[in-house]
Amino acid sequence: MENRLTIIPNEIIQNKIYLIRGLKVMLDIDLAELYQVETKRINEQVKRNVLKFPEHFMFQLDKNEYEILKSQIATSSWGGSRKLPYAFTEHGVLQLSNVLKSERATEMSIKIIEVFVSLRDFLIDNLNLKLEVDMIKKKLINHDKNIELVFSYLDELIDKKENTIERNRIGYKK
Repeated sequence: MENRLTIIPNEIIQNKIYLIRGLKVMLDIDLAELYQVETKRINEQVKRNVLKFPEHFMFQLDKNEYEILKSQIATSSWGGSRKLPYAFTEHGVLQLSNVLKSERATEMSIKIIEVFVSLRDFLIDNLNLKLEVDMIKKKLINHDKNIELVFSYLDELIDKKENTIERNRIGYKK
């Protein structure tokens, strides 16, 4: 059971995850391919279980989003005229496996969720790294300002020393 899914590398699933409306989503056609069902079967189950798919689980792309997506994917295998695709968030993918009720859908959903989680962890790690780099930049800027201040004080001291008038010494002369 597990062997069939381990053949599908995580990179293939990652390449089917898009950022649309600020959400990481997968399209119905890609999910159908991974689940090994027809896209219309997915859409049928969604329509039959519409209450299980609120908008933050699944939404249909508008024409503009679809055109932008097609332009980003140079070789589209989506064919000519077709309905606008549905996009499923991580929660929608999980819910989809519940309504499809096939062993393949359940197994694949688990694998897809694991990829979503690994992407989220990767993004969080990168965000933490970016925050650390920003903190270091701020410290360096402060250090630069402090170094400039030190050099400014040194320049003032050098100017004072150069501009001092030799004074006559008071006291015993040898």
